[in-house]
Amino acid sequence: MSAFTIIITYIIAGLDSGRYQWSPQLPWGICLLGIVLLFIGQFLFLLAKKTNRFFSSVMRIQNDRGYTVCETGSYRIVRHPGYLGMIITWIGFPLLLASVWSISPIVFAIILLLVRTSFEDKTLNKELKGYSQYVQKTRYKLFPGLW
Repeated sequence: MSAFTIIITYIIAGLDSGRYQWSPQLPWGICLLGIVLLFIGQFLFLLAKKTNRFFSSVMRIQNDRGYTVCETGSYRIVRHPGYLGMIITWIGFPLLLASVWSISPIVFAIILLLVRTSFEDKTLNKELKGYSQYVQKTRYKLFPGLW
């Protein structure tokens, strides 16, 4: 779903900031902020992927591979740092593309990711040995101090 949303974002941004100019002209600093957010988000995402050897785009308990809870690196701060990186990256897209209208599909994608995070957390808590203890140590799913 995220790839589809990103494609829609690109199309809307192209029509908006490129062809029809629906959005007001944004200052270059906004585009620069978008670049910074993209780098930070991708860094967090790739760091989470490197740290967790069971990182996958599909939520499944990989018992055949000896699936265990990852508690190191950024996983000590939040339980889903890869998703946090994705959200930060997605927030950067409309800023980089200078398109106010492209915010809509990004908001939709973020809402879907928040729902997925909740479902995934419940599944892991129920099916993965040691996850409930990990939840006690690492209280926040995505946003340190918030959720």
